[in-house]
Amino acid sequence: MLLLILRAIFSSIKSRRSLALENLALRHQLDVLQRTRKPRHLTNRDRVLWIVLSRLWPDWRESLAIVQPKTVVAWHRKGWRLYWRWKCRGRGRPVVPVEVRCLIRRISRENPLWGAPRIHGELLKLGIDVSEATVAKYIIKRRRPPSPTWRSFIHNHFSEIVAVDFFTVPTLTFKTLYVFVVLSLDRRRVLHFNVTDSPTAEWTSRQIVQAFPFDTASRFLLRDRDKIYGEKVVDTLRSIGIEQVVTARKSPWQNGYVERVIGSARRECLDHVIVLNHRHLRRILKEYFQYYHEARTHLGLGKDSPVPREVELPGAGTVVAEPMVGGLHHRYYRKAA
Repeated sequence: MLLLILRAIFSSIKSRRSLALENLALRHQLDVLQRTRKPRHLTNRDRVLWIVLSRLWPDWRESLAIVQPKTVVAWHRKGWRLYWRWKCRGRGRPVVPVEVRCLIRRISRENPLWGAPRIHGELLKLGIDVSEATVAKYIIKRRRPPSPTWRSFIHNHFSEIVAVDFFTVPTLTFKTLYVFVVLSLDRRRVLHFNVTDSPTAEWTSRQIVQAFPFDTASRFLLRDRDKIYGEKVVDTLRSIGIEQVVTARKSPWQNGYVERVIGSARRECLDHVIVLNHRHLRRILKEYFQYYHEARTHLGLGKDSPVPREVELPGAGTVVAEPMVGGLHHRYYRKAA
């Protein structure tokens, strides 16, 4: 009872302006609570009203019940940001075109060793005038220090890398033969191959030695994690000065060139014949690899052969076909009449 009396006394001495604002605030809150829509969301008009009340009425916090006072302060700050965003529209830095942003990311992705200054200089040479800060904003952010990709390593050392791998071939009597292939990545040349029914580390070491006679060993040898490459193979590679590069687990794509050669041999030759024995398989592979080196064109070599073929102009004569690999493939050349 005493509190009501005190409140009545204090209300009587309030100014007419304060009473009017308090009445407006209370009526507004009642209106919000009487809305039929649930949940009762406040509209932008409600927020603007309370922002204005907070600026004009010192005691606005005492009559506020539907939200926290800090919520009204947050509304005011958000409105301030929206106001200046509207006022500054059309000003500031020019928008960077989408094509330029995509080009910056592309250059950054293709050249992991380049930073913003290097990419900015390249863009200037292409006639694209943007600031270095813009380039730094759109380049790809990397957590680790940049390093060449696996593909870059392979391309940079094509002439010094050979790749090796095994593949199996079934025979007429359901026996499994193993073929060992040594491929030079420079011109996709098969340097050596051999066939066995029981591959061992000692046998594999001999094949590697036979593939590099007279100090012709390459610098790197790319292989997978097959257990056939035991200590004997490692010692042999070390003795002839070859550094082995081992692919990651379950990553045949890292030795993709020799995998592609094996796949081509299967699709273009072995899938169409029935192998009888060791001797038969060696003869078939010898004929196929001769075709593979001297006649077959390769996309990776600019549609040329590992042994380069000269272009024969129409004036050189008529086109003649030469059967190869038992007639499975043909080589075409011009022969003078």
